[in-house]
Amino acid sequence: MCGIVGIFDSRGAREIDRALLGRMTDRLAHRGPDGNGYHFAPGLGLGHRRLSIIDIAGGIQPMFNEDDTVCVIYNGEMYNYREVWRELVSRGHRFRSDHSDTEVIVHGWEEWGEACVERLSGQFAFAVWDARKETLFLARDRLGEKPLYYTILDDGQVVFGSELKALLLHPAVPRTIDLQAVEEYFAYGYVPDPRSIYRGIAKLPPAHYLTLRRGQNATAPRPYWNVSFKTQGGRNERDIGAELVDRLRGAVKAQMVADVPLGAFLSGGVDSSAVVSMMAGVSAESVNTFSIAFGHRNFDESRFAAAMAERYKTKHHVRQVDPDEFDLIDRLATIYDEPFGDSSALPTFRVCAMAREKVTVALSGDGGDEMFAGYRRYRWHHYEERVRAMLPAAIRGPLFGALARLYPKFDWLPRPLRAKTTLQELALDAVDGYFSSISVINDELRRQLYSPRLTRELQGYHARELLLRHLREADTDDPMSQAQYVDIKTYLSGDILAKVDRAAMASSLEVRVPILDHSFVEWVAALPPAMKLRGKEGKYIFKRALEPHVSSDILYRPKQGFSVPLVAWFRGPLRERVRRALSSPLLADSGLFDMAFLGQLVDQHQSGLRDHSAVLWLALSFEAFLRQVHEGDSAAMPRAAPAVAAVG
Repeated sequence: MCGIVGIFDSRGAREIDRALLGRMTDRLAHRGPDGNGYHFAPGLGLGHRRLSIIDIAGGIQPMFNEDDTVCVIYNGEMYNYREVWRELVSRGHRFRSDHSDTEVIVHGWEEWGEACVERLSGQFAFAVWDARKETLFLARDRLGEKPLYYTILDDGQVVFGSELKALLLHPAVPRTIDLQAVEEYFAYGYVPDPRSIYRGIAKLPPAHYLTLRRGQNATAPRPYWNVSFKTQGGRNERDIGAELVDRLRGAVKAQMVADVPLGAFLSGGVDSSAVVSMMAGVSAESVNTFSIAFGHRNFDESRFAAAMAERYKTKHHVRQVDPDEFDLIDRLATIYDEPFGDSSALPTFRVCAMAREKVTVALSGDGGDEMFAGYRRYRWHHYEERVRAMLPAAIRGPLFGALARLYPKFDWLPRPLRAKTTLQELALDAVDGYFSSISVINDELRRQLYSPRLTRELQGYHARELLLRHLREADTDDPMSQAQYVDIKTYLSGDILAKVDRAAMASSLEVRVPILDHSFVEWVAALPPAMKLRGKEGKYIFKRALEPHVSSDILYRPKQGFSVPLVAWFRGPLRERVRRALSSPLLADSGLFDMAFLGQLVDQHQSGLRDHSAVLWLALSFEAFLRQVHEGDSAAMPRAAPAVAAVG
């Protein structure tokens, strides 16, 4: 893995500030501690930080073609580079190395232009500069494993980089908070693509590229791939299961290629256990595995991880996360650069740091829930859609709305016993119902949390619009498949993969995700929905196929998730720290929140009256962002002008 940055003058050939580009590049040293490299040309500066994984001696970047007219800076790994290399050689291209995945991008651009991304399989974000065409080409991988931020300034400068922190060193890059991003953050718990927390700075969406030609106006990013949920039938369960294991084993084997020590995360859940079992089957040596334990037994899966480690004789490493890890919230703010409300970022950071002590590359089981319908919300959405289909909206809305108003609110109960929530969702249409099920803070609570000023300046913008946009692109009418599609486009890239990338790169660790091999993703998406959800059993075919490889007590136990015991922490050892942080002048001065209401939430939670741990964590993370990243700069706080969407 690596870090990339660049400055491009799209209107002329003004000199690039070399010292500034050097500072931006060095700001990403954690992504690439093994060296740096630069390329300067009239109106262009490219910077690269390198973490050596493949072709350690020869893979120095920027990397050029034979006559130095095309160069690339690249963050990622290409798993099919040997096949592409052979095809390019057959077409007459001459390589300086026979095992550099970076050089494949250079010659791929020469041969296929923008279509080169369609030939590449891996995780990547890269920039190609073609001096002959005076063209800068930016691209990001299909599922969004690697990040890429960019902004186009008023004077035509394009500034881009792997992380937001590098862009913010440029004095002309905007630092005004995007209020629509605030709404999305408090709805979803993260800022989804393509928006960033700052107005005018965008994330290049997954499976998109951006072509910038000097002297021409910038165009919007263009997609080059999409996942299809059109079902392909005609196969029996046994054959599907056998093919699933073969395909997963192939994806794991392809992603185990490295010239440095390699291991895997092992949480004790289905997905990480599946990856480790495949690794053990193709590895000649014992696999290094890494796990996090919690002192709170309800959140601790370490005993299941230990059982898998014993079965496959891995070199297993465990570390415990305790309440004093709360100090990490300030560190997390500087890792993610924008508000990030997934509390599992804390143990993720710890397991990545632990893994880096032994290995440079780790395989992860991320993506299994999205691809195989493992989340409980898919089951609930499926059931609710069946009920919605039975009753016309004119009857269903008033009926279930009235029942929801009469039913007591029991947020502290398990979902099956929270009938009020279910009734409220049944009164809504499919989009609003699913939004209600995935939103961290519901509409009513967000309205109370926001200050009158924030509500006014949002001008009616609602975070559900993000779901609507993606649903229009889905090629399936099946409700569960639609929910999976939306999650792949939002939650997977914006939360899960962003969490892992930043946490891993903070420790200079590369994480690979074999379940998200795009060929495997395409195959799984085309499986019939009944192969993923069978009755109450999510991941049905995945679990059945894994039965010879993973024990039943792991495959069929209730899902825990990689979470932390916030409820108890906020009422116990972290009680006073939460109260101090959420009454800070910094939050009040932002003008975004009703501070009296926020104080009520703290009181209700700590008294045991209600569980507000989710909203309190989001507010804590936002406060840490203001203090650690935004620096409380009043000049950069939201102004009275209406919020606008980020570029792209």
